[in-house]
Amino acid sequence: MKKTIRLLALLFIPIAASQAADLPNILWLTSEDNGPHLGCYGDEYATTPSLDALAAKGMIYTRAISNAPVCAPARTTIISGMYPPSTGSEHMRSMTSLPAGYKMYPAYLRELGYYCTNSSKEDYNLRKEGEVWNAGGRQAHWKNRPDKKQPFFAIFNFTVCHESQIRKRPHTQVHDPAKVRVPAYHPDHPEVRKDWAQYYDKLTEMDKMVGAKLKELNDAGVADDTIVFYYGDHGSGMPRSKRWPFFSGLNVPLIVHVPEKWKHLAASDHKVGGSSDRRVGFIDLAPTLLSIAGKKPPAHMQGHAFMGKHEAPAQEYGYGFRGRMDERYDMVRSVVGKRYIYIRNYMPHKLYGQHVGYMFVTTTTQVWKRLYDEGKLNEAQSHFWKTKPAEELYDLEKDPDEVNNLVGSKKHQKVLDQMRQAHRDHVTQIRDVGFLPEGEIHSRSEGSTPYEMGHNEKKYPFKKIHAAADMASSMRNKDLPAITKLLDDADSAVRYWGALGLLMQEKAGVKKGHAKLLEALNDKSPYVRVIAAEALGKYGSKADVAKAVETLGQTADPIKNGCFPSMLAMNAIDHLDDKSKSLIPLIQSMPRTPENVDGRFKGYVGRLVETTLKELGASPKAQPKPKKKKDRKKDQKK
Repeated sequence: MKKTIRLLALLFIPIAASQAADLPNILWLTSEDNGPHLGCYGDEYATTPSLDALAAKGMIYTRAISNAPVCAPARTTIISGMYPPSTGSEHMRSMTSLPAGYKMYPAYLRELGYYCTNSSKEDYNLRKEGEVWNAGGRQAHWKNRPDKKQPFFAIFNFTVCHESQIRKRPHTQVHDPAKVRVPAYHPDHPEVRKDWAQYYDKLTEMDKMVGAKLKELNDAGVADDTIVFYYGDHGSGMPRSKRWPFFSGLNVPLIVHVPEKWKHLAASDHKVGGSSDRRVGFIDLAPTLLSIAGKKPPAHMQGHAFMGKHEAPAQEYGYGFRGRMDERYDMVRSVVGKRYIYIRNYMPHKLYGQHVGYMFVTTTTQVWKRLYDEGKLNEAQSHFWKTKPAEELYDLEKDPDEVNNLVGSKKHQKVLDQMRQAHRDHVTQIRDVGFLPEGEIHSRSEGSTPYEMGHNEKKYPFKKIHAAADMASSMRNKDLPAITKLLDDADSAVRYWGALGLLMQEKAGVKKGHAKLLEALNDKSPYVRVIAAEALGKYGSKADVAKAVETLGQTADPIKNGCFPSMLAMNAIDHLDDKSKSLIPLIQSMPRTPENVDGRFKGYVGRLVETTLKELGASPKAQPKPKKKKDRKKDQKK
């Protein structure tokens, strides 16, 4: 028997080697925090000769999106070929697992004979099971594969244009700030122009790195055997691009070059030196890789291959999402079409420009907010610092900066209806678990995974919860009686949306649901308690405020209550402004590092504590209690 197995193994080796020899090499060159601000995309201000040359012999995609407007969930989309709202991994630097048997795409490529390297960014919101890459880290390189005839899949990621680099000073300017095109939503201010100009300088530096990696292919004599992809990981690192699922935050450059030898694997609409407005996204990259390698993408992958043996039909829409961004909660979904983008804000009571600590390090953010506070901005520039409408619709041809919301336009009602329905169909199809409070994504999936929980009607009655969220966030006064009734539901997520719906409608909501909100302060769910407390604290009576503050204080400690209730409570405390001043001693003294969460996540409670104390005019550290007169006299005698 053992001899038979060895014989079969020996017979298999040349077959596998032969199959691998028939596969192209694939090189991914990726850059961080940049949109399609490149010469090949028609940007005359940009200096990107290497990428322009790649586009001249390849093809650019003008409607490519990252699905998520920030790094970790965007990369999570790529590695899994699944939408993070379906796997519970949409929130920034959260951590969940895929169901057993669902592999990250490099595992499939390795099974097909590829040597897979990643240099060097991962930052996934999904746990890696088993060995994913042959090699990772800064030294990982396709040149290091033991068998030089083995096909490779290699990633090189460039961080030089990351958000942190466009604000790094001192900096020697190359691009002239005076020639910058300032988008309509940004103030035309010298500091804003400097940041934009530095962003373009960093793109030029990144372009040189791309050129060096392409030269390596030529020098090694493998360029004719290598399909090359270049893309950015989401929109630019400037505020209102990164972190927001506008087109400005989702649209990425995507260039694909297919050598002559492998032209049969190119997209059906491939034109050398041309462009395509096909709606493609990060969700499609894993299926496309497998299709290029001749493997039919597994059924659980939710994207569509746009080239290769198993190319799928072009899709009408692409889909974006926004969940918690670092320490701030939000829920937004978007639909990108050929001409329009539709945005559904499920938490419209929250500002676009919530205070995310990392974003506020950028000079543009600071200047922009200061000018708003001083009343020096026009309507388009002020929009970012206000609350959101429930829905938005923008014409990307006539309004590329997305500042003229067409939801109220009778002329555009048909487009609005179509894209609204596309959104509803999409979240239903993928069983979007983002309608749960973040902590419940984890608690309801205990013993399995968020994806499996999301497909279990008993654990996650999607239709009922989505209907509650839809009604609660539509901001219709006539719905207040029905929204109030949601607080009687047996499902905690429905009650959560009931409390949110009353909070969103401010004084009218609290007045209508006052009795139910008071009852909700004792709800079994900490998430319902916190939202009810925020509503009463912001729009209730003095007695309501006292009860609300007490509830929030009891929930804020991340060790006693867990990280997710703590973060939600700290956000609510921050939103109460001076009404929460009585909690200053508690906030100063409470632990700031939660337990039992992914290491990347641990700083968020601390950021909320620091921001809240600063806004309340308090020291970030607990102050020693003032000594009594007797103690002071003792000190004087010493």
